[in-house]
Amino acid sequence: MIYNDYRFHVPESKIVRVITDTDAKNEADDQFCVVQTLLSPKLDNRGFIGAHFGTRVPDAMERSYHELETIFDKMQFPKEGMIFHGAPHALPDKNTPVDSEGARLIIQEAMKDDPRPLFVTFLGPLTDMASALLMEPRIASRLTVIWIGGAPYPQGGSEFNMGNDVTAANVVFRSKVPVWQVPKNVYEMMAVSLAELEYRVRPCGAIGAYLCDQLNDHAHEPEPAASDFRTGETWVLGDSPAVGLILYEHRFDYEWISAPHVQPDGCYVQDCPGNRPIRVYKHVDSRLILEDMYAKLALFHSRHPER
Repeated sequence: MIYNDYRFHVPESKIVRVITDTDAKNEADDQFCVVQTLLSPKLDNRGFIGAHFGTRVPDAMERSYHELETIFDKMQFPKEGMIFHGAPHALPDKNTPVDSEGARLIIQEAMKDDPRPLFVTFLGPLTDMASALLMEPRIASRLTVIWIGGAPYPQGGSEFNMGNDVTAANVVFRSKVPVWQVPKNVYEMMAVSLAELEYRVRPCGAIGAYLCDQLNDHAHEPEPAASDFRTGETWVLGDSPAVGLILYEHRFDYEWISAPHVQPDGCYVQDCPGNRPIRVYKHVDSRLILEDMYAKLALFHSRHPER
């Protein structure tokens, strides 16, 4: 699915295939990334996968799946063949996949005879990617993973997305699949103010109002685990680099680092024999990514004021 209601046109040779794997109901920033992904004409969206977000919510994956349905409904986009269930829980061990619609979608799309690059973006844990690799190792050379997750290098440590499936991260890191990692110190660069969102996003129809309302509601939930990043008037749209790096890959803002082994506490053990280098970002252009989202939302609303 390609949304292309713009006066500019993306050259056919620049269009890429994208699958988005998101723990959309965990927090309030995934939704912004999903909307920007849907509105970007460079992307041929092949599917959106609802992901789990740990064990504190027993039906986490189902909640993410239904959140994707809500976003599609608000934008009046067709849902059929576009939204898939991911794994309901983390990998049980490093050799056992969790079979799911999402893992099978990744395999199916990767094995297609399609010359266009395939990116699979992960806004939560890497469970579905690890499962797909365990189920069909041949896909490793046929796609690129962009992952929002992991603590800063070189030491690593506690980080939410990594912590929800450390085993999956190790399966992906020890594979040969190309990985672009956006660790916590980099995705935290995507700070916004709530006034900024009210001014730039809320006026943009039903989806603009929903994005702001769900963030405001989440910001007031009595959840102690989130208290550290609730400052009252700001938020971090930390998942948005996943789509931003496909639009512009920030050629001079990453390092090649040998894929680490991740310990149970999230800390990295580097220089692992046999592990290949992965691309680890050290900076993202928040202005570019946020302004692109604001512009696409405003143009979408101007062309479809009824939505």
